[in-house]
This record gives sequence, C-alpha cells and structure tokens, in this order.
Amino acid sequence: MVSELGVGDASHKHFFGELTLGLSSSTMRIYLDNAATSWPKPDAVYAAVDRYQREIGIAAGRGGYNDAIEAQRIVEAARREIAALIGAPNPSHIIHGCNGTDSLNLAIHGTLRPGDHVVASVTDHNSVLRPLADATRLRDVTVTYVGCNGQGLIDPDDVRRAIRPETRIVIATHASNVTGAIQPLAEIAAVTKSADKLLMVDASQSAGHVDIDVTALQADLLAASGHKGLLGPAATGFLFIRDGVEKLVHPIRQGGTGFESQLDRMPDELPTRYEAGSLNGPGLAGLVEAVRYLRQRTITAVCAHEQMLVERLWNGLAALGTVRLYGPPPSPLRGPVVSFSVEGYDPQEFSAALDAARGIQARAGLHCAPRMHQALGTFDSGGLVRMSVGWATTVEEIDEVLAVATAVATA
Repeated sequence: MVSELGVGDASHKHFFGELTLGLSSSTMRIYLDNAATSWPKPDAVYAAVDRYQREIGIAAGRGGYNDAIEAQRIVEAARREIAALIGAPNPSHIIHGCNGTDSLNLAIHGTLRPGDHVVASVTDHNSVLRPLADATRLRDVTVTYVGCNGQGLIDPDDVRRAIRPETRIVIATHASNVTGAIQPLAEIAAVTKSADKLLMVDASQSAGHVDIDVTALQADLLAASGHKGLLGPAATGFLFIRDGVEKLVHPIRQGGTGFESQLDRMPDELPTRYEAGSLNGPGLAGLVEAVRYLRQRTITAVCAHEQMLVERLWNGLAALGTVRLYGPPPSPLRGPVVSFSVEGYDPQEFSAALDAARGIQARAGLHCAPRMHQALGTFDSGGLVRMSVGWATTVEEIDEVLAVATAVATA
C-alpha cells in the first residue's frame, strides 16, 4: 500500500525534484487542503485564541471568580453560535468535543448496544468506519454498508432496503471528503424517520460549506469538526443531540465536571453529562469568532464563492487529456473538493511535484476513506490527488495551480 505521506518512487520517469517549470519563484504556499483543516482562519479567530491564552488562561467551570466566569461564558457562547448556525433549538444540546472524530465516537459508542444493527455506507470516513468495526468485534453489532453510484451518491431506496427490525442507527455522511458529493440527506432522513430509526449525520465536510437545519431534517445526532469548514482552531468539534435522544446516549468518558462533584457518575444534565475534564478554552474562544464570521458573511455567500472556484478548477483540469476527475460535476450538489488522477503518475508523486514546483499543498492518498476508494476503483493505485478550496482561496491561486498542473502533467 502506498503511504499517504509518501512522495512516490524517485525512479519514476517524472521525478519531481528535477522539474524546472519557469513559473512563479514565490515561496508563498497555495493551500488546497481545506478538507483536512481550513487555513487561514479569519483574523478574529487568532485574536480570540491569543486573548484567551494571555488574559484568561484558566479552565471553564472550575471556579466562581471573574475570570472563571468569563471562561464559562465563552464556552456557552460557542454553544449558542453553533446552535444558531445549524438550527438547533436548545444550545445545551450542543456537546463540545475534542474534534469531529471524538464527537462521532460519542454518537456511535454511546448509542449502540449488543445485538444492534447499523446502516452505514461506503462513503463514510474512518471516524465512522473504525468505531463501527470496533463495535462489531467487541459488542456483537452488525453493519450493512450501502453502496454508491459512480459519482459517490447514495440511493435512499438502498438505505430503506438495508434497514432491519434490529437497526438502531442510520449513519449518513453528508458530504464526501473524496468525491465532494453531497448526499440527499432530506430523502435519507425521510426514510429513517418512516422506519422509526435514529439518524446520525457526519457533517464534518458540510458544516460551514452548506446550510444545515437539524430541526427540519429531524436529525437525532449530528457531529462535525470545528477546524474544517467552520474555520475554528484545531481540537474543536461538536455533537448535536436531539431533545430526548440523550436518554439513549451513554457517556463514554467519565471524570471531573466542576458540577455535582459528590456523584460517582456523570451528572444527568446536558451538556455536562458528556463533557468530562477541562474543555479546550482557547479553541472554543476561536470557534466562537469563526462561527460568528460565517453567520455574518452567510453560508450562502461562502458556498457561492467555493462553487465558483470548484467550477474553474474542474474545467481547467478537465481540459488536460491525461486527467480523470471523480465525483459530480460542479453544482450545488457537491462540496468544495476536487479529486483526480493523472495518467503516468501515482497520486503521491503528482502531489509532491506540485509542492516542489510552486508550494501547492494538496492531499494525496486514501483520505481516510478506504471504502470510498474501493467503490471508485482507486484503492489499489494509492487513491487520488485531492484539491479542496476554502473561503480564502482566490481565483488567481486557482489559475496558477492550473498552470503548474498543466506543466507537471506534460513534463
């Protein structure tokens, strides 16, 4: 298996270290890995993190003095901003996690019981696949993985056919981090609700890129990273739990809460029930400002900007006869991700050549989504090259990327 961090075999005919393209000599990077972590962040995010570290610097919920109260205020502000962004009626049902993976682990491990069945799909990320695999090994859980079409889209009828009497959760990855395909979530939700099953949504690749309304969708659980489309700092994420569903979700971590310390178990109240230990105060301070930025600029405007860039990138790459593109064509039905292969190159080699030639930072490999690559037929060849634009990506950057990609592909 080719390493996702590798740079290809130096014996290949296109050895990237020998390329001289005659393009920009600037050492400034062009960042196209926003699907992994968004960069840069809005300036207010950096300022908020710095202020928390320098002026507050203490744990939330661990004292009654002024700075401790201010720390807790920031934590609760993050809940309110996230709740407003996703249409959640009660901010106390926004659970802060260490990241999207942590939040998905709570949703999966906290909800499943021995003998349960899960409907998932080949589009899922390892943050879903690995917890499910662990549950099948250790907790007598069974999983049905629904397939997708050639563009990475799931058929809601396949979800309907996969549901069994013992199904507890249907898991839907809202947007693929490989194909960019945005799943028909409303239709999947309708299927799930008609069968009276729980719907869990992985919104790590859609939050901040498309409008989400958990109330309209009737989502029972929705998890997302804070550091991707939401533009927050690393080590932030959240899980939304619909009112009443908390009775079905057991805490998977226990520890200090600064609240009801006399108990030998986690308190019943939300959100404390799921937030053992000190929260990431600096990260949440930055996340407050990140989500405020998105709400002020509006997700619609961010989405329109990213769609314009994706269309420009897609069309430019499609003009190269040696490039094969994956996922739906540019439209509102795809996220800001463009994945492709290049004839004569393995993905790691081509990605490394882009970086060596101009500091273009793209992601090559399996993207922590092995079943997706198996479905696309790209697993054995080491995956794909993925370019993911963001709120700060410019038209000029895309044009320079296309110029470099053309030069590398034809070298």
